Amino acid sequence: MNIITTTDALADVCAEAANEPFVTLDTEFLRERTYYAKLCLVQMALPGKGPERAYLIDPLAEGLSLDPLLELMRNKDVVKVFHAARQDLEIFFIDGGVIPEPLFDTQIAAMVCGFGEQVGYETLVKKIARAPLDKTSRFTDWSQRPLTEAQQRYALDDVTHLRQIYEHLKAAIDKNGRAAWVAEELAVLTSPETYISRPEDAWKRVRTRGQSGKFMAMVRELARFREDYAQTRNVPRSRVFKDDALLELASTKPETIEALGRSRLLLREARRGEIAEGILEAVQQAQRLGPKDWPATADEGPPLQVNPALADLLRVLLKAKADSAGVAQRLIAPTSDLDAIAAGRRDVDCLKGWRAELFGADALRLCAGDLALAAKGQQVQVIEL
Repeated sequence: MNIITTTDALADVCAEAANEPFVTLDTEFLRERTYYAKLCLVQMALPGKGPERAYLIDPLAEGLSLDPLLELMRNKDVVKVFHAARQDLEIFFIDGGVIPEPLFDTQIAAMVCGFGEQVGYETLVKKIARAPLDKTSRFTDWSQRPLTEAQQRYALDDVTHLRQIYEHLKAAIDKNGRAAWVAEELAVLTSPETYISRPEDAWKRVRTRGQSGKFMAMVRELARFREDYAQTRNVPRSRVFKDDALLELASTKPETIEALGRSRLLLREARRGEIAEGILEAVQQAQRLGPKDWPATADEGPPLQVNPALADLLRVLLKAKADSAGVAQRLIAPTSDLDAIAAGRRDVDCLKGWRAELFGADALRLCAGDLALAAKGQQVQVIEL
């Protein structure tokens, strides 16, 4: 196995990689006990066959600096290939201040090429590389050293097969003229905003329905405190308090330690000390806010007046377009977009960019009565009126 444990060895491999058109990459990390992911291993493979040009980079090795790898990530002449890249990119951005570019995500490319929604790496290995994949080491502790042979084989498989998958998908995308589609989808992954978690926006991730602006102000202040506490101490949000406890606190609005102690869902550690003080301060802050300072809620304004028949027709049109183009339906438009169009809204993603070209333009024509749908055997035909 090619395991890199020194900066000099890493620099040599990265210098070799800088002369290649692409490299494939993956990471192994732990996140169960921390807010930020702890990077435990980086896998990288250069073009070729088998494991000869595949490497395991050990960031936990004493004295090893990842600077040569980060420099390679900045090299615009080398495509960095990942599968389901979001968590990997977050690590590079948080730990190294860099987002690998140019980027190719095989999961996104596979959806564009008709492999289904959020297709897994194992599926692509079977369908494209025609190889088995041993996933038994997936949930092992990657911070333990030495790595077992099974862990090393598993880690290398994640980048060696990826070379063939990349070449296959890239050829298909170039043939179909869909490179611009993939680039549009990758824009979110290459934006630093994707990986910045601001405490003031943390409330937007808390699932709640049908609540008032006043209640949501309480949710926002509690979520802001939790996010800030978790980030500064590098602990998981759930170790501070979980979402169900947050919603309970937003309802009960405790103002004293005694009231806090009556919570059913709050962890024992959160009923005293810094967390308890932070909760009470957040409640007080929310209580001081007036209506103009409350966050806007999804329930404000009249509900969508969805035309159910038109929404059903849009679903049929979407399936027909997706089947014809060989693209996953969910990648083109979620059900909520179709309902929004059927309610008269036009500020939805499927009416923009490549989605408009493939589906959105005809969706609007269907709404306007300029198109009709007809069944012919097992297929749906789009008919000009």
